[in-house]
Amino acid sequence: MTLSRRRFLESAAAGAGAGLLGTAAGAQSAEGRDYYELRAYHLRRGPHERAMSDYARDALVPALRRAGTGPVGVFNVAIGPDSPTLYVLITHPTMDSVATLPERLAADTEYRRAGAAVLDAPAADPPYERIESSLMVAFAGHPRLALPPQLAAGKGRLFELRRYESHSEPASATKIDVFNRWEAAIFARHSMHAVFYGQTIVGAKMPNLTYLLAFDDMRDHDARWGEFGSDPEWRAIAAKPEYADPAIVSSISNVFLRPTAYSQI
Repeated sequence: MTLSRRRFLESAAAGAGAGLLGTAAGAQSAEGRDYYELRAYHLRRGPHERAMSDYARDALVPALRRAGTGPVGVFNVAIGPDSPTLYVLITHPTMDSVATLPERLAADTEYRRAGAAVLDAPAADPPYERIESSLMVAFAGHPRLALPPQLAAGKGRLFELRRYESHSEPASATKIDVFNRWEAAIFARHSMHAVFYGQTIVGAKMPNLTYLLAFDDMRDHDARWGEFGSDPEWRAIAAKPEYADPAIVSSISNVFLRPTAYSQI
């Protein structure tokens, strides 16, 4: 990995920490928190969809685990834009893990062998259109990825990936503070299982925060959100002008994801 790439990522992480200095909770260090790399492989319909799934299952996921990452989530779009897109969630324990991953994958001979059909594809027949990637640092109040309970129970899973954009960095920091102090706990009280909460430090449409919720199915999703919206504590918090969405959230977007059979999340 080049020195400039490492310095860029370190600078981004430092900027995220600085962005949290203005919250009511005070200064927050990123030490001890996960970093989440979310990749979106934009695919073309046809045989390349299967080729990319095989690559993720047989080459990428095993190589990432050999490289020391946490559980790897691999998802297809169930409801949302840009289908087909293969989402890959990579959990890193440190910024150094993020910075050195490309060179470690390049040096992994088994990864190169198992992924050759994708990695060595000719320019005239690319396996995907482009990769979009964002890097997030876990919220201080929720520093580690949490596997959904449906996974251990052997149940089906529907994930909702939500992004909250803000008009300024202080506004985004305030929304993160709301999650750390109240909102995430209210989610948990209504069995809205959060896999991660992350502040984007490199990516599109910043400043923003992103999180991933796990549900049994869409009926479960609708019921849980209905309970949350009626929660007296949440209604009291949302009624405060300084925490109302018009003051700190400028846009909300979401996409529903289905895990692949080999997803570890």
